[in-house]
Amino acid sequence: MSPREPIVAGNWKMNMTWASAVRLAQTVSDYCEGSYANMEIVMCPPFTCLKGVQNVLDFDRSDILLGAQNVHEEMPDGTAACTGEISVEMLKDLDCSFTIIGHSERRAANGETDELVNQKAKLLLDRGITPIICVGESAEVNDRGESIKFVTSQVDAALDGLLPEQVASLVIAYEPIWAIGTGNIPSPEGADTVCGAIRNQIMQKFGHQAAQSVRILYGGSVKPENAKYFFSMDNIDGGLIGGASLDAKKFVEIVRICYDLKCR
Repeated sequence: MSPREPIVAGNWKMNMTWASAVRLAQTVSDYCEGSYANMEIVMCPPFTCLKGVQNVLDFDRSDILLGAQNVHEEMPDGTAACTGEISVEMLKDLDCSFTIIGHSERRAANGETDELVNQKAKLLLDRGITPIICVGESAEVNDRGESIKFVTSQVDAALDGLLPEQVASLVIAYEPIWAIGTGNIPSPEGADTVCGAIRNQIMQKFGHQAAQSVRILYGGSVKPENAKYFFSMDNIDGGLIGGASLDAKKFVEIVRICYDLKCR
């Protein structure tokens, strides 16, 4: 039995229409009904599909939780003049329990910085939504042997100014950029080493309780075929699943593997 409640979250990215999202959510909900106590299952559809997925989960009275893929950091003066953005209040209105922030794709394509991730983390925590903070290094950083240095610096910046109890409540997803969607994955031991370094860094900055409570996920080409190797590691509390989360059977199989390893 894991000392922390495991979590498997599906990041659907820019996939699914309203109808296909509803079908996927319904299938996952049917497969998972009443089977996975003591762990959290999260689906993170695109913004346009959040309401449809929420309807499914509400109608089924499902234990599956809803998450978003991003949130706007809000204007300093509190105005809403941000065309095309999504506020934290909009996410709360849809009962989102989690929000992914700092994903490498947004860092690369949208110029999101560690400081911006920190701002979003504080905003979400203040409104009662759990941030899933993504960190991870490029292939170049990994090749130089600087993965731990780079990732822990991202963690430091993302958590700057937070209280230990806030850190204890959030989720960190370690996703090496070179593994996302490539099939070129780190060894489970290598991933666990980085996740352990993240946990140790949190212990140094926020104390033992925060370090033992914060949940750290691995993400990057996780599939049913390799999930058991990652989820058997002590410092990995579950996964942030990309492509495999778009296939209900694959996603639920990953959930089952996590449950069997962490909850029994």
